[in-house]
Amino acid sequence: MAEQDIPSSPADTPRVLIVAGEASGDQHAAQLIEQISKLAPEIHFSGIGGECMKRAGVEILIDSAELAVVGLVEVLIHYRTLRGALERMRQRLRDERPDLLILVDYPDFNLRLAKTAKALGIKVLYYISPQVWAWRQKRVHVIRERVDMMAVVFPFELPFYESAGVPARFVGHPLTEEVHSALTRDQAAARFGLDPTRPIVGLFPGSRRGELQRLLPLQLAAARNLQAEMPALQFILPRASTLNEDSIDAHLHEAGIEVKRVSADFYDVIQSCDAIVSASGTATLEIALMGKPLVVIYRVNPISYRIMRRLIRVDHIALCNIVAGQRVAVELIQDAATPEAIAHELRQLLTDPTHAARVREGFARVREQLRGEHRSIDIANLTLEMLGRTANTD
Repeated sequence: MAEQDIPSSPADTPRVLIVAGEASGDQHAAQLIEQISKLAPEIHFSGIGGECMKRAGVEILIDSAELAVVGLVEVLIHYRTLRGALERMRQRLRDERPDLLILVDYPDFNLRLAKTAKALGIKVLYYISPQVWAWRQKRVHVIRERVDMMAVVFPFELPFYESAGVPARFVGHPLTEEVHSALTRDQAAARFGLDPTRPIVGLFPGSRRGELQRLLPLQLAAARNLQAEMPALQFILPRASTLNEDSIDAHLHEAGIEVKRVSADFYDVIQSCDAIVSASGTATLEIALMGKPLVVIYRVNPISYRIMRRLIRVDHIALCNIVAGQRVAVELIQDAATPEAIAHELRQLLTDPTHAARVREGFARVREQLRGEHRSIDIANLTLEMLGRTANTD
């Protein structure tokens, strides 16, 4: 387990343990920590996270890249690693007795850790809700028992939790403030060494190693198919901090197609694209907020998929479509995610202006919905409230 060597904090320093098990959670947690540190710089943070949280000053106990798995079968395969990380964090709670535990998404791990915190009398703030409104809704009873406050980011989550007797505050979705690029499309293309006069397709395989293995070969095969018909096409691939460069390069070498791989400035990458094929996840919402035409794909282990199909209670899997309440972006899931189908949908977005405009219009409504609700309190001040503190504005 990777650790960051940071000196221990004084005994009277407020201590917060924070857990973000995936790349998107790492990003949101880092933003939260930066906001809190401006208001109360004396607070010490430690926990599970990645590069973003490390840069924000968190004492990293376990690298989140080691825990980024999805699917029921995949979790079983990595059970020993996940179990070891959970036990280590439980021991940290017992030994350190932090003033607050902040959990960011990653529900199966985090709700178990919340149980230990509750037994120790440690307050629990849950930021970025598990999608209990989509599947396994009975988990809301577990949340009511183990979580002191839910900080929800979608307007429709607030009445769901309130009806279940779970204390909740709507804090607004962090992406509405985070997602932007200062560059035009042509400026972004030039920044990454691409020709602004030629179309650009983004290949976004996700932030987990399993996603990379299952989805990137499909995306690259679709890219080959498309480029055979449209030789002017260019491709760009952003690397999540949780993914190893060598594993990506191995896929690119095997595919035999030129792809610009970049490791930073994710929103500038989105800005440079004319169309994108992305793994289902937070990225679909980020792409939607930037108004870029999108095809969503996903595959998990076949056994995991059959089980999850029986549990899911929503009509869509992509967050952009869930918020929109309709299928704005095409979803190609499991066996439907083939190179031919991906290439077909991308071709439609690139060559049919009317179709692409409909997608952009749908995404504009998504942004309006996420910004349409008044924020009763922001997440940084909610955190300070739970710590029994007020902001230091000196």
